[in-house]
Amino acid sequence: MNIIFLSSNGEKAKSVKFSSRHMAAMISLFLLVSGLTVWAGVLVYQTGEADILSRDVVDHWQQKLEAQKQELDSVKGEAREKMGALTVRLAEIQAKMIRVEALGEHLINVAKLEQGEFDFSKQPAVGGPEEVGELSEAFQQPTFQGVLSDLSVQLEEREQQLDILESMLVNRKIKGNAYIAGRPIERGWLSSHYGRRTDPFTGKLAWHKGVDFAGKEDSGVVTVASGVVTWSGDRHGYGNMIEVNHGDGYVTRYGHNKENLVKIGEVVRKGDKIALMGSTGRSTGPHVHFEVYRNGKAVNPKYYINRRDRG
Repeated sequence: MNIIFLSSNGEKAKSVKFSSRHMAAMISLFLLVSGLTVWAGVLVYQTGEADILSRDVVDHWQQKLEAQKQELDSVKGEAREKMGALTVRLAEIQAKMIRVEALGEHLINVAKLEQGEFDFSKQPAVGGPEEVGELSEAFQQPTFQGVLSDLSVQLEEREQQLDILESMLVNRKIKGNAYIAGRPIERGWLSSHYGRRTDPFTGKLAWHKGVDFAGKEDSGVVTVASGVVTWSGDRHGYGNMIEVNHGDGYVTRYGHNKENLVKIGEVVRKGDKIALMGSTGRSTGPHVHFEVYRNGKAVNPKYYINRRDRG
């Protein structure tokens, strides 16, 4: 093959002769360079696309991980709050159970019940056949909440035993003298009635669910009927307070005492001196705040204060 080169200044044309072997080599070289150029372009495009795709994937997973972290923190916080509430509840149940057991043991001694009839130092007697097959399939490790529920059930059982003890004690020892009548003080005067009155602290109209007897500090506070002491200690608003259960749904309260002279579980008789008059709690001066409850509801104490004792 001949290739002719023409000159622009009018010089004589020149020709170059190429053999078929030379032409094949040139064509191959051209195709190789073209292929490399195309491959390099594709590689650059793919690499750029891969970089973009990688950044998108990383950003997506970072957002997802951040959302999961926030959700985990929220779950942890909620779990801590629930655990704190359960711990407080457990402490309350345990304290109440100890108090109930101590009261039960004391009542057993006071009532002189037959030994072994009620034993608060042991678990209640239970039993029943064991279903081995069902147990192996259904048994699971107890949870904290499950243990708490079991404690609540045990406390209810103790309270039921205590209710029975109380009834037996009232029937055996104090039923004839559990008639509520008279004033809860040795000396003093009625300073505030039951019902609506002006609150001495806020000046607003408020409901007063007891009566107040004012007197000299350290003068005696006495029971208006025989019964069992079910509270002796500080109580919000009442200061030092004593609560006496008289059976048949009747309970009396004596608040703002300077000093309580009886403890939970003690059996008191009508007219016993149970406290010294004071001004603890929400009080403006020495007096006793006296309440009467019938079946869980506060009633007007004046009907019992003005009663005559049974002859």
